[in-house]
Amino acid sequence: MPIKFDENGRRWIELEFLVPGTPEQVWHAMATGAGNTAWFTAAEIEENIGGRITFHFTPDVTGHGTVTHWEPPCRFGYVEADWAESAPPVATDITIVARSPEECLVRMAHSIASPSSQWDGQMEGFESGWPGFIAVLRLYLAHHAGEEAASFQPFAEAGGDALVIWRRLLDGLGHETADVGENWTIEAGGTLFGEVVEVRQNAVQRYVILRIDGDAPGVGLFGLYDAGETIRLSLCRFFYGAKAGATATAARPRWQAWLDAISKP
Repeated sequence: MPIKFDENGRRWIELEFLVPGTPEQVWHAMATGAGNTAWFTAAEIEENIGGRITFHFTPDVTGHGTVTHWEPPCRFGYVEADWAESAPPVATDITIVARSPEECLVRMAHSIASPSSQWDGQMEGFESGWPGFIAVLRLYLAHHAGEEAASFQPFAEAGGDALVIWRRLLDGLGHETADVGENWTIEAGGTLFGEVVEVRQNAVQRYVILRIDGDAPGVGLFGLYDAGETIRLSLCRFFYGAKAGATATAARPRWQAWLDAISKP
């Protein structure tokens, strides 16, 4: 979807998607730190207007924001001043509307106050980056809503052809291809079992999403993003239930080491 803009100098992108759950369940997932940790990234959110938001993307990358709208369970908004170098603050506005007793419509908009197109590429990156996480959100709400959660997102960079690296990543997971509906056993980073629930590939990004079974159920999102000069490899692991925290702590270094190995020829 292209960037929208008006005569007042506001530029924005917007997404609209359906998710399972009640407004209260969706609100918890999208407007609280514990909820965001379950499908996006580890986070803390002070639950009031003016409250501080911290997103822990990696040990070295942290995002900060301030709550601007707090209307449970319908509207949540925040502004981030440090989202891109020299850019004006970006405002995120989320509204949640019940479509049925078990489904909600979510509208999400990211906007900046600038007549310049200088940051349009970064804003379009928001739009292309959300679908994978929205798929994780749907899995969390459908199967684990409200449960304890833990997550981590190791990253690595690689050089070369994105398709070659994608095949190397799949090989590292023990599979030559990825097709929705397959049942996988993965030995990398520790043995796990799960079902492939989504695969996406285009000229810029490729990823596979696995719904994981077992004593510490969860979701794995394994993928890469072609940034032009480098290929960014990412591995997002989400854990649910009483063992989530301990399992995530033990698994993090193993998965980081695995991803580092995949990034090297």
